[in-house]
Amino acid sequence: MKWNDISSIAEALYDKYPDIDPMTIRFVDLHNWVVDLDGFDDDHAHGGEKALEAIQMAWIDEAR
Repeated sequence: MKWNDISSIAEALYDKYPDIDPMTIRFVDLHNWVVDLDGFDDDHAHGGEKALEAIQMAWIDEAR
């Protein structure tokens, strides 16, 4: 997965952390959780606020 694989990342986070409310996650924690996902293979520095916001919103949608 790369930073632009927003939907795949959101699905993986939902599967790995089913009891977490994505609205309560700090971006620092979200960044760390994304780079720790199995199959994530991208430059850790590219995970800026814009990417993290998109991932968080997709995760919120996935959790509904």
